[in-house]
Amino acid sequence: MSGKGAVAPNFDRSANARGRSKADSGGKIDAATDRRMVDAAIARARNGDMEGLYFLYVRHGDDVFRYVNSLVKDHHEAEDITQNVFLKLVTVLRTYESRDVPFIAWILRVARNMALDQMRDRRAIPCEEVSTQIDDHRQIGNERRKDLCWALEQLPEEQRSVLILRHIHGFSPLEIADALGKSESSIDGLHHRGRRSIQSTLEDLGAAPVVARQSVG
Repeated sequence: MSGKGAVAPNFDRSANARGRSKADSGGKIDAATDRRMVDAAIARARNGDMEGLYFLYVRHGDDVFRYVNSLVKDHHEAEDITQNVFLKLVTVLRTYESRDVPFIAWILRVARNMALDQMRDRRAIPCEEVSTQIDDHRQIGNERRKDLCWALEQLPEEQRSVLILRHIHGFSPLEIADALGKSESSIDGLHHRGRRSIQSTLEDLGAAPVVARQSVG
C-alpha cells in the first residue's frame, strides 16, 4: 500500500519480533540478497510506500533500539526514540546514498543524532544531578547549585555535551567518542577544558572550592 491513503505502520517491537520470526522461518538469506531487499525497500519507502518502510523496521528496528538504549540507558526512552527514527525515516531517506555507507550504519547515525538531541534537550532538567556529580556528591546549597548550572550553560556546546554524557549519563570517554564521532583524545581534551572553564566561572562567582577539590576523571 502506498500513496496518500496509506496507513503508517505500527512500529511496535513485539510486532517487529513476530515479523522477524516469520521472515526467519523462510530460511537464511545471503548477504547479497539481503542487500537487494533492503535497497528495494528503501526505494519503495522513499515513494511513501508503508510496506517498504515497515520492512526496514522489521529488518533493523532491533538494531536501532539496542544502539539507542546503549546511549540513553533507558528502555522506554529508547523505545520512543526508535519509533521516532522510523516515523521520520521517509522524510530523511532522501539524504541516504547507498554508495557512501551501508544502510545500517547510516540509520544508526540518524538514531544517534536523535538520541543526543533528546539528551541535550533535557540538559536543563538534570541540573541537580550535575551538581552532585561534579561536586563530588557533597551537599550544596541552592545558590551553589544555581551557580553550577549557570556555569554549565555557559560552556561551548561540545564541552557541555561531553560533561553531560560523562557525569549525567555515565558514559566512558570511549563511549562518548563513539557517540559524538570524535577521537578519545579529543573527548579527553573537551572534558578537561570544560571542567577548567566551570572551575574558572565558579571562582569568579566565589563558588569554586568544591569543584576545585574534585579530581578530573
